[in-house]
Amino acid sequence: MEVLKKVTGLSSLFLFIITISISFVILFTPLYYYTASSLGLPDTLNLSIEALMENYYVLLKYLHFPWITELNFPDFISSESGLFHFFEVKILFYLNYIILILSAIGSFIYFRVMKRTKRIWTLQKPFFIASLVPPLLLLFLTVSFDKMFVLFHEIFFNNDDWLFNPATDPIILALPEEFFMYTFLLFFLLIETLFIFMYQYSKRNAFK
Repeated sequence: MEVLKKVTGLSSLFLFIITISISFVILFTPLYYYTASSLGLPDTLNLSIEALMENYYVLLKYLHFPWITELNFPDFISSESGLFHFFEVKILFYLNYIILILSAIGSFIYFRVMKRTKRIWTLQKPFFIASLVPPLLLLFLTVSFDKMFVLFHEIFFNNDDWLFNPATDPIILALPEEFFMYTFLLFFLLIETLFIFMYQYSKRNAFK
């Protein structure tokens, strides 16, 4: 029973860190603004940066709000397969937020118990080991982002609808590969920062 509680508690902590980082990246719209500006997307697509941001906000609203059931970009046409892919992404977003809420509750309970029993120091080893993973993934990302990007889609999607054709889904031209590389990079940096913070925090509690 004690082992089960520990596994459940640690799983909650790790899932919370992962999902809160994903949520931050999703909602961090300045990243898209930077990408669009630095890559010259307004000139390439013959749209103002304001128009690009408007289309991006339309996408984010569709992906987040259950009452928005149709995706209609102001400046881009969409194919049936493209719209279905965004619907699948919408489901994944909801799944992420559900796990975030549940893991936040589990983490709060577990952390409170660990603090009351003065066992926060036992989190040192799990978070030290966890902190070794993001650097390896970052290395893989810098060496072969294409393979990581394809692997990601093969894991989370059971079809090829994510392979957009610019002729039928020109929105993909406004969402270049570099943007997704930046989101992966920010995500790995966030979870690494949080893993290190938790390791340092638990280490300091070892002397209390």
